[in-house]
Amino acid sequence: MDTQTLIYLFVGATFALYIAIAIWSRAGSTSEYYVASKGVHPIANGMATGADWMSAASFISMAGIISFTGFDGSVYLMGWTGGYVLLAMCLAPYLRKFGKFTVPEFVGERYYSQTARVVAVICVIFISFTYVAGQMRGVGIVFSRYLEVDINTGVVIGMAIVFFYAVLGGMKGITYTQVAQYCVMIFAYMVPAIYISMLITGNPIPQLGFGSEVTGTGQSVLERLNGLGAELGFGAYTDGSKSTIDVFFITMALMVGTAGLPHVIVRFFTTPTVRDARKSAGYALLFIAILYTTAPAVAAFARTNLLTSVPNVAYEQVPTWLKTWENAGLIAWQDKNNDGVIQYGPGAPFVGAPKFTDERGANGERLISNEPTDAATELYVDRDIMVLANPEIADLPGWVVALIAAGGLAAALSTAAGLLLVISTSVSHDLLKSNMAPNITEKQELLAARVAAGVAIAIAGLFGIYPPAFVAQVVAFAFGLAAASFFPVIVMGIFSKKMNKEGAIAGMIVGLTFTFSYIVYFKFINPTATAEDWWFGISPEGIGTLGMIFNFVAAVLVASVTKAPPEKIQHLIEDIRIPRGAGAAVDH
Repeated sequence: MDTQTLIYLFVGATFALYIAIAIWSRAGSTSEYYVASKGVHPIANGMATGADWMSAASFISMAGIISFTGFDGSVYLMGWTGGYVLLAMCLAPYLRKFGKFTVPEFVGERYYSQTARVVAVICVIFISFTYVAGQMRGVGIVFSRYLEVDINTGVVIGMAIVFFYAVLGGMKGITYTQVAQYCVMIFAYMVPAIYISMLITGNPIPQLGFGSEVTGTGQSVLERLNGLGAELGFGAYTDGSKSTIDVFFITMALMVGTAGLPHVIVRFFTTPTVRDARKSAGYALLFIAILYTTAPAVAAFARTNLLTSVPNVAYEQVPTWLKTWENAGLIAWQDKNNDGVIQYGPGAPFVGAPKFTDERGANGERLISNEPTDAATELYVDRDIMVLANPEIADLPGWVVALIAAGGLAAALSTAAGLLLVISTSVSHDLLKSNMAPNITEKQELLAARVAAGVAIAIAGLFGIYPPAFVAQVVAFAFGLAAASFFPVIVMGIFSKKMNKEGAIAGMIVGLTFTFSYIVYFKFINPTATAEDWWFGISPEGIGTLGMIFNFVAAVLVASVTKAPPEKIQHLIEDIRIPRGAGAAVDH
């Protein structure tokens, strides 16, 4: 059976599975739609949390960015892993004990203010749409290559699939679909990693293969990569170019941004008890660690294979995979010196992303209309394809290629569904039911949630068609927005009895406005800006940390000159921090 047929078979089978689960677990009430009636087993919830967490950014793009940036890409590993631990161990149990399953609802009740709730809804929408843009681009990338359709068409197909099981099943359907998606994605990630680790190092465990010698060279994987890069003019793979302050700020933004991600927080409300929520957090960390500890090895193996198979090869003799991804619009070659040979090295070969024409060059390559740069390199490789192309670069069997296609779609669709549910919940429950129309029936609220999800999917599709950056970078922006808006109000809401509604509202507005403005300016208005132009050398990916600091400062200053929270709110804060069964202090 040829590879393309296998791809259709694997992808079609997984889609049929997701749709069958959605039909089986269709939500019939708002409780099922919002929190799956709080009846999910901790292990299943751990898998669903892992799928929700390990989005297209983790599965598709993280290893790609590490593959191209080397040491600098470690910020994503450190930030996202540490962030989940911070959320699961320090915040989620308190939020679950508080009993409000959406962040806006927590903010509204804790800060005794409908205005605070509305501001939180706005923050949710900003964060979720930014995050979902990366997921929809991931869907488009997978479809464009493996189903041989245009990226935009791929996004539309992905929208249709997500619409079906997210709108129909709600949290109940999404949860059990995500359990299946976790199994698909982790199997799809690990099988090629094990295969390639065996081929390159002879070690079947990728995490150990990463530190082993490349077969027949007497060099470790990292030494081999440094040598290959040096031959082509690249800097050492193990060296970083980012400043220390930027590394710190990006890592911190990713960590604390995790604690403000609404689609992850709601996962702790789908288990029967607080105890089960803690258990599911531990299981999720285990399931997440399987992929995250493998990603550096996958990145290094992909980079090694790329640097040994492409540079200084005549275009007519390049491997089939390169031309396949070129036809998908994610690789481009511009023969600057007209010698028919691919020169690959540091620097961008042309300005911006490739803009393909309908013409072919003398060697059969797709021609582009972009203006060439002074860099000697002629090849453009989209970072987001490295994990997906890795099995083809390593010449693995067709069924492995089909498996990675199914896994990439599972990763993107799982998180997209969770984010879209959060958006619809915020609109129907926190905005409509709690503010604009409190007397609507449960049936009307459920209908409103489904309509809101449909509208959100359409908007998300537009973001996927016109993404602002690579998948992992787009997601990093979402984490920055979450860090600057939600993390301070959640932390102060749990651990500070003195924080009032005026402080919380001021903090959210200041943090979100500053961070969003900074990202928009340096990514859209002035995208050519360098590190010298950034505030204190902090990149747009890390600016959420500074926004978080501004949020804390604004909140504390405003709270210090306004009225303290009511006594009942202060007692409530004390109550959620006391473990169940703890008695009063005894004087001995």
